[in-house]
Amino acid sequence: MNLFSFLGDMLHLGSMLILLFKIKNDKSCAGISLKSQILFTIVFTARYLDLFTNYISLYITFMKITYIAVSYYTLHLIARKYKFSYDKDHDTFKIVYLIAPCAVLSLITYDRMTIGIYSTLLEILWTFSIYLESIAILPQLILLQRTGEVETLTSNYIVLLGGYRAFYLFNWIYRIVFYNWSGKIEMLSGLLQTVLYADFFYYYAKSRMYGKKLVLPQ
Repeated sequence: MNLFSFLGDMLHLGSMLILLFKIKNDKSCAGISLKSQILFTIVFTARYLDLFTNYISLYITFMKITYIAVSYYTLHLIARKYKFSYDKDHDTFKIVYLIAPCAVLSLITYDRMTIGIYSTLLEILWTFSIYLESIAILPQLILLQRTGEVETLTSNYIVLLGGYRAFYLFNWIYRIVFYNWSGKIEMLSGLLQTVLYADFFYYYAKSRMYGKKLVLPQ
């Protein structure tokens, strides 16, 4: 682990906690996409199934447990506790159109150097999670675009997610330069994810510059 990956992890965790705070404080999940949260929960579940079989460090184990626990708790709040405030009329993206291509790509491109059925399964699921994470924010961005005005905490949540991805891009560059690392799947997926955030960042920066509420074009 280096400074870039650590800062990326902190921004990622911070984004999840801000989202939780917003939902609990408002007692509402208005403006939050259940579809995106389902996708992120699938990402963490698929990626960290090795939780009890592949120990790396206490820090990594803690982060894995935290990501899984927070994502499922967030899902519970939106789908059950505060479902009365869920905007199902605007959150209509069919996530199967994101899940299916990622599943197919993972079966085609996973690292075939792995040995054993269990290890191969974990590798396929890890590859699937990388692809899916890169586009999991799409339903959220579409929901916000349909509703127009974006609440401050919701915008901060998305900005922190984008910041997490930006720091991981720096992390990959660092690993390439100093460790001759080659992670084509991570880099391509990370670049795609960064591009998806770019338009939102533009309007976010513009709203901050002029001191106005963030409003996305519909």
